[in-house]
Amino acid sequence: MPKTRSTDDITRAVLARPEVTRLHELGHGHDPAAVRRKVLAYLEELRTTQRYPFYRALQHPLYPILRKVTRHFEHIDIVRDAIRDHRVVYASNHRSHIDYLVEPLVLDDNGIRPPLIAAGINLFGGPLGLIHKHVTGAVPIRRATKDPIYLTTLKAYVAELLRDHDLFFYPEGGRSYSGEMKPHKTGILHAVLQSGVKNVLLIPVAIAYDLVLEDRAIARQGVKKRQRPFTYELAEMVGLAVGYRSRSYVTFGQPIAVGAYDPDSRKDALDLAHRTRDAIGKLFKVLPTAIVAHAMRPSITRATLDSRIEAALEHLAAAGANLLVRDEKQVAEDGLSRLEHRGVVQVEGDRVRVRDRNVLRYYARSIHHLLPASSSH
Repeated sequence: MPKTRSTDDITRAVLARPEVTRLHELGHGHDPAAVRRKVLAYLEELRTTQRYPFYRALQHPLYPILRKVTRHFEHIDIVRDAIRDHRVVYASNHRSHIDYLVEPLVLDDNGIRPPLIAAGINLFGGPLGLIHKHVTGAVPIRRATKDPIYLTTLKAYVAELLRDHDLFFYPEGGRSYSGEMKPHKTGILHAVLQSGVKNVLLIPVAIAYDLVLEDRAIARQGVKKRQRPFTYELAEMVGLAVGYRSRSYVTFGQPIAVGAYDPDSRKDALDLAHRTRDAIGKLFKVLPTAIVAHAMRPSITRATLDSRIEAALEHLAAAGANLLVRDEKQVAEDGLSRLEHRGVVQVEGDRVRVRDRNVLRYYARSIHHLLPASSSH
């Protein structure tokens, strides 16, 4: 790989890109000097530095929580093959704030060069923000803005970063509050398509947990109502981590050649987004907690639950789902024990009752994309 350019080199390259120079002509209500000031201000905000050798040595604010998650991965050889001759862009579903740690650490565990991470700007407050900006190489993204100057600057900056770095991003934007996979946004995909970088491969990635750390907090809302400071969410996560244990499964899919898509076609960008979302949905590890949550009713006998789990397994296998367990009794035992420990269900002899309906639905919805609509709650 060629020598990484300095931040000043990247700034000059962004300012020289045709889409940025056109901003001065269009103006968007500003004179050229004001446009340039806005572009430079946004570039300063977006600027990031990766000092990855220091990353693991830090006492990261989330490490005490991260130690409660046992990491598993699948198909890492796909990534090893891809990075030999290609620039790689990883696109993942988004379940938890600890995704930002688990997935890059899986790559690092396997000696894969570290990507930069596109992350919501709410993660950049306080000490954690300094770590993201000056150590991990995370790029702060304003997801809600419609400012054309910002959007053009962001795409140009991402395109230039891609010349020197791999990139990891979450096309859903934020975490899913309902549990379902969200539609994919196309902003960063557009930037990748229009970057002009040759030999880019997009690798779909799916992450799944037996139990999502923030399940109770986000399931209560169902939809995201407002952006809260991450320091508040971090304190909330520490409270939710009491007694928390989970496995994470990170699955890598077959690469998609970005060069096969027209960078100037909105239809091609949408087609790529849909293809990526479908691939992630199939890669998503279907764990016993999700199957039990789907099969549950407010009150149900174990025999009926086993029968409903068996039917769900048949549907999932027919859909090509990435199942961890295929035996209905093993699914019931594993899923019930974890959900009961989490306070979501209660086992009373031969009957199971729901204790937290919102959280149960959250897990059930995580596999709705793999099941026929008639079998969903």
